[in-house]
Amino acid sequence: MTEVRSAEPATEPTPVEGAPAARVRRSAGLRAGAGAGLLPAVGLLVALAVWWLVARLELVHPAALPPPADVLTAFVDKPARMLEHTGDTTLEILIGFALSAVAGILIGLSLASSRTVERMFTPLLVAVNAVPKITLGPLLVVALGWGQRPILTMVFLLCFFPIVLSTATGLTTTPADLAELVRSWNASRWQAFRKVRFPAALPQIFVGLKVAMPLAAIGAVIGEFQAGEGGLGYVIQQYAGVGDTATAWAAIMLVALVSILLYSALVLAERLALPWVRETTSSR
Repeated sequence: MTEVRSAEPATEPTPVEGAPAARVRRSAGLRAGAGAGLLPAVGLLVALAVWWLVARLELVHPAALPPPADVLTAFVDKPARMLEHTGDTTLEILIGFALSAVAGILIGLSLASSRTVERMFTPLLVAVNAVPKITLGPLLVVALGWGQRPILTMVFLLCFFPIVLSTATGLTTTPADLAELVRSWNASRWQAFRKVRFPAALPQIFVGLKVAMPLAAIGAVIGEFQAGEGGLGYVIQQYAGVGDTATAWAAIMLVALVSILLYSALVLAERLALPWVRETTSSR
């Protein structure tokens, strides 16, 4: 008699523990990386298509909004000159933003350290921020003359308030569990600030910095309108004044590009400096 063997189910190899989760994270990271590069490009193409359609149908007069091809041609005709002015504006944005970041963080620290100081100077800061900055342009020229000084002052005036507000808010809203932990350690004020309060406030401070970065570009262009001897704001004013709106729009597009690049660099700096934020907060 032939021996009948019982059929045993085939056993599959046990996957390495954690491998499925790692594959999921890796695929999610790849999708996020692809989306980070693809989606902005799609958005840019949609914006260009809408711009081309508006110009094609002449929904806006061509003298005010030339077609994208004319703007590109205006840049190609004088790339060296346009890039030179772009460098001037970028430098003014960076210097003014750095000055406003340092001053804004220091002022925010002062407001957060004392309730008396906060009550004394917050209304004054709000009043300064409420003044339309373009109205100060001629006064800055009279006080500081032509050149970079009034431009940097304009950048500073536009940038510093969001940084002050975010710094003061971050330092005065330390999570209750962290504050209780510091008290249980009997830490000094400096130790509490250095180890807990300031690190906990950094995400909020970066929010203010990211709000201020595009404002720095606006401030540089406004300053160049009033007191500039170069820069993209100067180009916009000069060429728009003689009816060459294509070149003026080329300068406007360069301002937008510089703002995008600087904002993206700031976002990257935030991710590198605060990697723990992405791990401890929920994402969409």
